[in-house]
Amino acid sequence: MGAATSKIHAGMCGLVTTVTAMSEDGQHVAFRVENVCKLAEHLGPVDAYAETGAGFEGVVHSAVREHVKGCCTGCVLPPGVFKAMQVAAGPALPQTASIELEKQGESSRMAPVPAEGSFSVAS
Repeated sequence: MGAATSKIHAGMCGLVTTVTAMSEDGQHVAFRVENVCKLAEHLGPVDAYAETGAGFEGVVHSAVREHVKGCCTGCVLPPGVFKAMQVAAGPALPQTASIELEKQGESSRMAPVPAEGSFSVAS
């Protein structure tokens, strides 16, 4: 059916992840994840329709619950992986999504912290 690429800027950790989701039959999706996040090691091929039906109990979100800990719990990478899967399989159209955060009372946004040593993902 196709492929979808999601470029995810995680935020303060400074990590940028490129997720490519590929589906040959419009249902089964394989992932190629390019970054230093250990979550990538725990994502195998999935059935996109089963994942969508299972919601937060599916393979993708289960891997997140098991391997993403500490400050990374609020990471935007998992939804980006999930959306790329849906677009690759066909039930979702490609559309840019974003989260913009600004601390109230601050006159400017904070500069990103370098990625080295600023994240924790259990392996």
